[in-house]
Amino acid sequence: MIAPAPRRHYTYDEYLAFERGSSERHEYFAGEIYAMAGGTPEHAALSANVIALLTLALRNQRCRVHSSDLRVRVLETGLATYPDATVVCGKAEFDPADANTLVNPSVLVEVTSKSTEEYDRGEKLEHYQRIASASHVVFVSHRECRVDVCSRDADGRWATTSFLAGELATLGTLGCALAVDDVYRDPLSDAPLAR
Repeated sequence: MIAPAPRRHYTYDEYLAFERGSSERHEYFAGEIYAMAGGTPEHAALSANVIALLTLALRNQRCRVHSSDLRVRVLETGLATYPDATVVCGKAEFDPADANTLVNPSVLVEVTSKSTEEYDRGEKLEHYQRIASASHVVFVSHRECRVDVCSRDADGRWATTSFLAGELATLGTLGCALAVDDVYRDPLSDAPLAR
């Protein structure tokens, strides 16, 4: 029996160089580089809706909303990834190794998909919860009109609240809310974006 070739481990600097030369985005963790799956039109529309709603809701606050083009790094665990939307409030702080990688997000948003939902709601959430500045992690379901908001309380404990069609998904520490119906609104059809 032939032993499989050992997997190559990359340093974070090698990952950054690899990413600069790539036309696709990749996640990095524990020396490994992972290609990120492409999204569906519905996934892209849900992300765009959330970004538009957050931008409008936070227009009078010192918060900036970013698309999935912004890389976020969890300094405590080393994960580098691209959330579907990111909010930073106050002064943005960037990775000492890369001035284009945010390290202090206030809110991280993931639109789930069949291939990523388990990872997003499990291991990736655990990474996000290690970011000291993060107050909310938001999951937008691809299957149904449901927004789950994981929030950190004053004692540092996390709890998840689900919001359904007709409800307002509240982001308490930011003092704003997203109408679930608006998150799933599809101006091209009478059906919501979730399938």
